[in-house]
Amino acid sequence: MRVIFILLASLAAAQTKPVIGVGGIVHETNTFNPKKTTLADFEAGIGGASGILRGDDLLKLSVNANNTTAGFIEGAAQSGLTLYPTLVAGPQTIGIVLDSVFESLTQELISRLKQAPKLDGILLFLHGTMVAESYPHADAEIVRRVRQAFGERIPLIVVHDFHANVSEEIVRMTTALITYKECPHLDAKDRGVQAAKLMAQVVAGKVKPTQAIVKPPMLFNILFHNTYAAPLKPITDESKRLETRPGILAASVAGGYQYADILAMGPSAVVVTDNDPALAKREAERLAGMLWNLRDQLTLKAPNAAEAVKLAMENGKYPVALMDAGDNIGGGSAGDSTYILAELLKQKAVGWVVVLADPGAAAQAIQLGVGSPFDGAVGGKTDNLHGDSIRLKGRVKGIHDGRFVETAVRHGGGRYWDMGTTAVIEVEGSTPDLPNLVVLTPKRVIPFSLNQLQSVGVLPAQMRILVAKGTIAPRAAYEPVAARIIEVDSGGVTGVNPARFTYRNIRPNLFGVK
Repeated sequence: MRVIFILLASLAAAQTKPVIGVGGIVHETNTFNPKKTTLADFEAGIGGASGILRGDDLLKLSVNANNTTAGFIEGAAQSGLTLYPTLVAGPQTIGIVLDSVFESLTQELISRLKQAPKLDGILLFLHGTMVAESYPHADAEIVRRVRQAFGERIPLIVVHDFHANVSEEIVRMTTALITYKECPHLDAKDRGVQAAKLMAQVVAGKVKPTQAIVKPPMLFNILFHNTYAAPLKPITDESKRLETRPGILAASVAGGYQYADILAMGPSAVVVTDNDPALAKREAERLAGMLWNLRDQLTLKAPNAAEAVKLAMENGKYPVALMDAGDNIGGGSAGDSTYILAELLKQKAVGWVVVLADPGAAAQAIQLGVGSPFDGAVGGKTDNLHGDSIRLKGRVKGIHDGRFVETAVRHGGGRYWDMGTTAVIEVEGSTPDLPNLVVLTPKRVIPFSLNQLQSVGVLPAQMRILVAKGTIAPRAAYEPVAARIIEVDSGGVTGVNPARFTYRNIRPNLFGVK
């Protein structure tokens, strides 16, 4: 009888656990990229990262990662919450999302939430920069529809990426909004844990969140989004310190995303307090003021591709990592820019590696086979924004399945990656000690892990020049091996100089736009 009683008591306790719906649609929309985002793009993810996870797979395939969903899982387990998994679509980064895709994914998310026997709260991971054809602030539209379906009283906590363009609208509609604090995003999982723990306090009636947002009138250039160094680090540290103060539940400083031409574009400070709106407003204003006071330190000095290659060749200590900012895959670019590759060849650099997303060239090399001569056009095929195709001569050094695992905490927390069947070309003029290598992948893959190179036989520490198609995010992977990192003002849809773009929908007279 005692065993039966304990079992019944355990079942009763399990049934009284708050049930929290968990899901998200994650898209970082580059409105300057002419390619519209399709459902197939969401399903593919970027380099096999996530795609669309549904139902129990959402939990099973996320639990060992270091991403936000993994944080929801861990925080729920620590706080006695039961998660009801629905759908997480993404991450994805291209151009504007087709309305049909936005409607399909949003309807599915809400439908799956409604299938729960009961919900005590909802946790959503929304990037904070999604733009659909009819919805410039698509993340806010998702929240509006969730509110319409479940009412104003259900606790709804949203986690955004650091690059979110946060709006007053979405802050009004959420119980609490939390953004990543760090860039590179090493705290993606931490923010998920934080959100789940806050949800537990809310549903238990222990806290009553009130929040405020302040947006300084500026574009905070992505070139300065490294939260581990000046000028941004002191503000990041202050947001962390604030969360140790009584009455403050969360403090977020988002850098914004300059490649979305929408009204909400730009940085923000969001502070969540326990039933103290005046405190939330005061501290959000103070954090936003700290951002505004940095404007004299935000002068662009990044070299162009020619200057950057010259600097790398003259550096003396190696390897030097060149961040190909104009072809930042994580920011919505094509991944096949040739501006830096052209300069490496022109200046006769040695000991370098470049990764290009080029399905046609990869297929050509694979068909030729290992050891065969290669003579073909590579890169510059997606559009006319990322340089011309380059005729490359060499030999097929290797063919690989393109899969790799990143177990360390890296930007965004992704674990399982898939570049597709990948070819490595050893370019003419290489030597055994100083090879010049082009890695051809059929998929765009964000360079958040050195295992991207190591998995195809490239030893980064032995190279002289490493080219990564990103701006700040790859630093977490490349800083441990690089003697120097140079951010390059290269051309493309993610160029760091705002003067390259024409803005039509942002707030007028923003500092840093021109």
